Amino acid sequence: MRILLVEDERKIANFIERGLKEKKYVVDVSHDGEDGLFKAEINPYDLILLDVMLPKVDGVAVCKELRKKKIDTPILMLTARDAVKDRITGLNSGADDYLNKPFAFEELLARIRALLRRQRTEKIDELKIADLELNLLNHEVKRSGKSIELTNKEYILLEYLMMHTNQVITRTMISEHVWKEDFNSLSNVIDVHIRYLRRKIDSGHKTKLIHTIRGSGYILKDSQ
Repeated sequence: MRILLVEDERKIANFIERGLKEKKYVVDVSHDGEDGLFKAEINPYDLILLDVMLPKVDGVAVCKELRKKKIDTPILMLTARDAVKDRITGLNSGADDYLNKPFAFEELLARIRALLRRQRTEKIDELKIADLELNLLNHEVKRSGKSIELTNKEYILLEYLMMHTNQVITRTMISEHVWKEDFNSLSNVIDVHIRYLRRKIDSGHKTKLIHTIRGSGYILKDSQ
């Protein structure tokens, strides 16, 4: 799942980003309202974490503009303002929830999970192909009923492949979604992670799910 974090205090942003990535979320970060609004308009996100007091465009204005443009991504507002009228302003602008700073990271995670559950009431909570299952809410992966432990990058890579089952996924698509600015186009990091993922997903199973399409990329399917 992909989250947009709009927070101008870099220490707080780095702390939240690191914590969310450890929980296997893909995170994009903006440090001002203008850039956050731009990212939210061009990218599909499952959730937006939006600080209220932002440079260029404040969080309330960003929220109002997104709702005006019919972007219904769940928005959790983060702010040091704890007055009732401030919470009401945030919620009336179109936010789905409101969390006061400072907050415990576990509470932030709980709020995120609650919003994602609410958002997915009419969507799938689990991806499945053959006997491989991936739970989008608790990030548990199983094959033939047996749990599989994955690293953060392996999980994000598998989730992306399962979101596009039976579609050829290019190295460029993977690099943009999984590695973003950290990706070195000359490295073999994608091949290495695909190899690790194959060992955990396909090893010991007659039906192989991860296939290489030479010159194109990779595909997840339940047939040769």
